[in-house]
Amino acid sequence: MVKEKTLGQRIHAFFAEVGAEFRRVTWPERQELIESTVVVIVFIFMLAIVVLVYDKVIQTVLQFIHT
Repeated sequence: MVKEKTLGQRIHAFFAEVGAEFRRVTWPERQELIESTVVVIVFIFMLAIVVLVYDKVIQTVLQFIHT
């Protein structure tokens, strides 16, 4: 018969596994992190501009149809 683990044992095992995963992670160097952050920010600004343009085009088309 298999003995089921208690809640405390399962929680302890979970955090032990999380700790093991954190030790296996390869963290980026500072320069790589900065470069990745800049890429993400630039992409967000470009996406915001595209959404703004689409919004204005749709707004203009709807105003043209409505009037």
